[in-house]
Amino acid sequence: MSREGLGTILFMVMATAILSLGAAVSSYWHLKFMAVVSFLLLGLVLYFFRDPERSIPTAENAVVSPADGRVIEIVEEFERDYLQAPSTRVSIFLSLFDVHVNRIPMSGVVGYFDYRKGAFLQAFKSEASQRNEQTVIGIEDGERKLLFKQIAGILARRIVCHVREGHRVQIGDRFGIIKFGSRVDIFLPKSVQINVTLRQKVKGGESIIGVFQDEQQI
Repeated sequence: MSREGLGTILFMVMATAILSLGAAVSSYWHLKFMAVVSFLLLGLVLYFFRDPERSIPTAENAVVSPADGRVIEIVEEFERDYLQAPSTRVSIFLSLFDVHVNRIPMSGVVGYFDYRKGAFLQAFKSEASQRNEQTVIGIEDGERKLLFKQIAGILARRIVCHVREGHRVQIGDRFGIIKFGSRVDIFLPKSVQINVTLRQKVKGGESIIGVFQDEQQI
């Protein structure tokens, strides 16, 4: 289970226990019904906050997916915040059934961090990349740089991010979560060869989104 879900899970366990006890000692049918519903909700919460281990690629020039989900956009876009150069934006949509723990796409140092309040449009819409509430994170490793965003969706109302400027990070490390449906965008410089296609399913920390072409792959 992800650490970000412990509070929610504990609350649901306590609520389920109280309702189950009430249903056991009472003849009121609505308490029994609520106990059954609470068990179902507890199961959904446990499923949502699952945090499976991943096989992290060892290639030094690989960029891995920051999230589980489906690739919904691959577009050329000028990135103004951090890369300040033409880039390829790969957008990943996370449904309620995907793992929502986010992972670091590339080893390096966090050179940029910004939290932006915004709207809660449906995450699969293209304008959500700019208009929705989000955190924006840039990582650099020598001449290599990339930027990615945690973007809230219509249901997701809480973004958790544990990294800040100056933090050294490792590819595949867990760094946060977006609760209950969301989107992640990653902006890759033109020196990165894109390794995914539209509608492809990807796994955070494991699927290779692209490969830097500035040196031979290891």
